[in-house]
Amino acid sequence: MIDLKKILIVFIALATFSSCKSSGEKPKDEKSSKTSSDFTADVIVFGGTSGAVTTAVQVKKMGKSVIIVSPDKHLGGLSSSGLGFTDTGNKQVIGGLSREFYQRIYNYYTEDETWQWQDRKEYGNQGQGTPAIDGNNRTMWIFEPHVAEQVFEDFIKENDIPVYREEYLDRDNGVVMQNGKIKSITTLSGKTYTADVFIDATYEGDLMASADVNYFVGRESNDTYGEQWDGVQINVFQHDHNFGDLNISPYKTPGDPSSGVVMGVSTEDPGKYGAGDDKVQAYNFRMCLTQVEDNRVPFDKPANYDPARYELLARVYKAGWDQTFAKFDPIPNLKTDTNNHGPFNTDYIGANYDYPEASYERRKEIIQEHVDYQKGLMYFIATDPRIPSDVQKEFKKWGYAKDEFKDNDNWPHQIYVREARRMLGDYVMTENDILDKREVPNPIGMGSYTMDSHNVQRYITPEGYVQNEGDIGVHAEKPYQIALGTILPKEKECSNLIVPLAVSSSHIAFGSIRMEPVFMILGQSAATIAVMAIEKNKAVQQLDYADLKKQLEEGGQVLELSSNK
Repeated sequence: MIDLKKILIVFIALATFSSCKSSGEKPKDEKSSKTSSDFTADVIVFGGTSGAVTTAVQVKKMGKSVIIVSPDKHLGGLSSSGLGFTDTGNKQVIGGLSREFYQRIYNYYTEDETWQWQDRKEYGNQGQGTPAIDGNNRTMWIFEPHVAEQVFEDFIKENDIPVYREEYLDRDNGVVMQNGKIKSITTLSGKTYTADVFIDATYEGDLMASADVNYFVGRESNDTYGEQWDGVQINVFQHDHNFGDLNISPYKTPGDPSSGVVMGVSTEDPGKYGAGDDKVQAYNFRMCLTQVEDNRVPFDKPANYDPARYELLARVYKAGWDQTFAKFDPIPNLKTDTNNHGPFNTDYIGANYDYPEASYERRKEIIQEHVDYQKGLMYFIATDPRIPSDVQKEFKKWGYAKDEFKDNDNWPHQIYVREARRMLGDYVMTENDILDKREVPNPIGMGSYTMDSHNVQRYITPEGYVQNEGDIGVHAEKPYQIALGTILPKEKECSNLIVPLAVSSSHIAFGSIRMEPVFMILGQSAATIAVMAIEKNKAVQQLDYADLKKQLEEGGQVLELSSNK
């Protein structure tokens, strides 16, 4: 007698085996699990950033298998986590998949249903230097977080890319090296991933560091690479993010050093002008706010709220400062991309120095400290009696957008890691490359944004006042090229790793390169290098540049502008 149950079991088993064989991997659960598993692809991309997505898409477009191993639950990094008022610079240098991302954004906003809280005709179309919506080129540079995330998810779905989310690298024991190459990586959940080429597309450069590739954290001295804007920048004020001549006392009792300093002020010597240090520029969250009552969540009071933390802001207001709403940059549907502005703002200065090297547990603590600080700042402005009444009345009209970050209490998923580790690779980009003082070899993409660093420290001046240091904004006269060696480790350190985000550059050069469109550009170039290295059975450092250049240009990358010739 035929046992139908047994036949069904065998059929299911055969179907599962066939599926695994055709995809080159075992059945996957995109959530972390505690069971040990092995996964294989031509390329493994570690990270969930915008650059990670474009990397994986390009690998797939070039006919190779790829897996994204992401510590993040949500894809897109800052591009889908509040940074919708895009820092683009010259739009002409944005090509390939990076440009396609902004074209897909444009397509979403041509649909009437995307405009839920605002009529498209009423949208102010304000962008950075150019209109937000470029109808001629069918691109849109300003957008809501959830729309950006949907574009990244569309990329993944359309290209059938496996993504394993909330998978954290075992940074102590999870990277297996063999003959100068990464053989495999293992995550804390026990999954092991094997590939011919690995790409570290994280902001932090965790895979790079775990593979013992050399890197740097902090600011080089100006002497290190012959720069002007890299090291400590005492008394250099290029934006409005400083205390100027407000003469604000840093002491609990104004003018009395014996009373101790208020929160947020360091008593350490800031260092000499041009000196190097191990400090990193401040982080914050790019909040999405709205005044639309039906979509507004009022500013809440954090559990550990302490108004004393914001004493400096109260003193700044008392001294006559009022630029509260200067960086409530408008995005569609009557929302904002709200960034830092002024001497005391959403940048939590000095609270992130240990983040680049910190354990995952410590990073979570640092992130929560930033959440508490920034939410507390919003609550302070909305409720504290020391805030000018006209400012407070207007501020209370604002709140978090209810339809954004729904699974995170309407708070951005990704902290703005403006800078962490930076690789010391085959070529180190410096301000001399950005400012066209030397020729860049073997370009793989272009950038154009201002060399921008946020404040690094808040200190006490010799005159006894509080001041910020580190905020720099030096404009590049024209778009610049980014060198191939910027994303490649030295071959003797690792010959099958590419690093398109934690790139080899000085602190101040990174201040321009670190823009999201550029990360997507470099991700696509990294993927192209990876595939060519696999096909030619070469180290990623050994490709013929002429062949690579041809392939990059076929992928739509912009490597040179006529104005640069």
